[in-house]
This record gives sequence, structure tokens and C-alpha cells, in this order.
Amino acid sequence: MRAIRLLCLVCCLAAANAAHAVEPTKLDLFQADTAGYQTYRIPGVVVTKRGTVLVYCEARKSAKSDWGTIDVMLRRSTDGGATFDAPRRIVEPPKETGVTVNNPLAIADAVSGAVHMVYCFDYARCFYIRSVDDGVTFSKPVEITSAFEQLRPRFDWKVIATGPGHGLRLKSGRLLVPVWLAVQHSHRPSCVATIYSDDDGKTWHAGDIVATHTKETPNPSETVAAELSDGRVLLNIRNESPSHHRLIATSKDGSTGWTKPVFDENVFDPICMASLARAGDALVFANPAGDGKSKARRELTLRLSHDDGKTWPDKRLLEPGIAAYSDLATLPDGKVLCLYECGGVNDQQFYTRTLRLAKFDPSWITAGDGK
Repeated sequence: MRAIRLLCLVCCLAAANAAHAVEPTKLDLFQADTAGYQTYRIPGVVVTKRGTVLVYCEARKSAKSDWGTIDVMLRRSTDGGATFDAPRRIVEPPKETGVTVNNPLAIADAVSGAVHMVYCFDYARCFYIRSVDDGVTFSKPVEITSAFEQLRPRFDWKVIATGPGHGLRLKSGRLLVPVWLAVQHSHRPSCVATIYSDDDGKTWHAGDIVATHTKETPNPSETVAAELSDGRVLLNIRNESPSHHRLIATSKDGSTGWTKPVFDENVFDPICMASLARAGDALVFANPAGDGKSKARRELTLRLSHDDGKTWPDKRLLEPGIAAYSDLATLPDGKVLCLYECGGVNDQQFYTRTLRLAKFDPSWITAGDGK
């Protein structure tokens, strides 16, 4: 009888899991060759305290370079990502600066309700803005490049960038932003650190350098973060190792005492930005898993971890074909949003065809066949 009861319980759990495993909905939000821009790249998404979904990205006049005429665009949804308002530009470059506005990163504060955003000009200056009305309006920009200057004695940078994607508000109240720095305009050699604010965005400071360019860990750069169940901060780091695996490191406070970066042998990476977010007790990770051998940015794959990222036993393909950068956020009802670069104009993987938003229940990943 006990065996029968256990079997019934397993069957009930499997049935419940399958019932929740509804296929993701998908919505294209930024299309290449529209509104005067050749392509839209570098996606970010956050969900505010009141449940408003904010999606943002770089709008590029030319698809050929990270250095060019680039604006930051934003769209809002007040119905859980079903519909969005029209795109609008939210950053005006200062007259004394060039025209590249890069790497927007937002933090949705679930306590105060504020939305914090940082971004860079010409990969050389960093600014902070804030919204208290769910992204309808933003404050005047305040320059915070001085936080990066604190790193110069340790790394003589010429290029700086935030994120991209989203940052964190830790349980302590600290606002945390992963950043990377480089000594040449080629974005290499590079290192990774964090900047943080303990006074709700009024002042910003630099943490320790987490990973730097070595033969073993070449050119660490775009980094995503998550707060773990015990309060530690996990960084998951893009790098150019020939092993094609992500680097990971942890810290108790997100700024100091980082563990030595090690490779996550469970996650192949084609040298591309990835995304990471908490969904209840689990972590969700997304990246273009590719073919497991090359640098092809294809096959955007979702992974689920129930042990703070130590293992990723569940995975499922979200988008076949060309797919690259992504960002993740969680809705109040527990569903997850993934905004990602999808397709390539004329099959060019750096000429993104659209930024697509997928919405799914985490159980959909578990219910997959691992492909």
C-alpha cells in the first residue's frame, strides 16, 4: 500500500507539473530597420514594486559597431508584459560627449519602489538616473564616473561599461552593479568589478576587482549577478577561455572578499553575455548554448537551479537559431520574463533582427526533455 501511495503521489506531482508547463508566450518589441535605427541590441528588463514591466535597450543607427550613434530606448507594460507603450528615448547625450550611449542597466527596488538606472557615454563616463513613477519620468542624470576612478590605481582603464542587463538591490539595501573595464577600445584586456551604493543611489563606490585578464581567465567582461539564499552575491562572468565555460565567484557583501573565480563546467558559453535571476527558491539562467563547440550565438537555452547555482539539472531550449544577449526578470505571480536578441538580418548574428520577450512559468523548464 505504501508503494502504491508513493506512486500516486509521484503521478500527481508530475500531472501538476505538466499542467503548469504552458508554452511560453512571445512578443517582438524592437524590430531592426525601424524608427531610424538599423538594429536594437543589449536588452534589459526589470519588474517594479507595483508590477510594471520596463524593457530597455541600445538603439543603434548602425549595426556594424559598438561605437557609433546609439540611444537608449524604453518601453513600459502595466499588464504583465501582454502589451507595451511606444518606444521612447530616455537619455540625451551631453554636448561635450560623443554619441555612443551604451550599456543601460536598471535596478527595480522592491522596497522603496524606485527604479535606478546607470549607463555610459562613449565607454568613458558613467551616469545615474532615477524614476519614482515606474519609468514614466526620470531624474536629471548625475555623473558617477568617480566610482570607476577609484579602480584606476588597480587597473588603468580607458574603457568602462556597466552590466549590461539588470543590477541588484540586496537584502542589506545595497544597490549593486557589475561592471567591466578595459585598457583598449577593442574592449581588451579587461577585468570585472562591482560598483555599489549604500545610500539609495546618492553616492557610488567601487568594490574589489573580481577577475582580471590572465592566460587562464582571458578577458573577463559582461557579468550577471544574483543574491543567494544565504545572502552571498554570485557573479557569473563572460570570458574568452578556450574551454568555453562561465566564470563564477562569490562575496558576502557584493564588493569585497571575492572567492577566486572558477569555471562552471556545467555551462557551455560561446563567449556571449548571459542572464541570471531569482524565481522564488530557484535561479534561472539563460544563454545561447550553441553547438557546444564554437562561438556561434545560437539556441537560447534556459536552465534552472535549486541549489544556488551549484548545479543546473533542468534545461530547455527557448529559441532555436540565432539568439544572443538576454535578460531575465520575475513577475509578482512567479512567471519569468526573458528579453533577448533573436534572429539575424540576412543571417548575421551581430545584426539582430528583433528583441523578443518571452513569458513562461519556471515549471516549463522542468517539464522539458533537457534539450
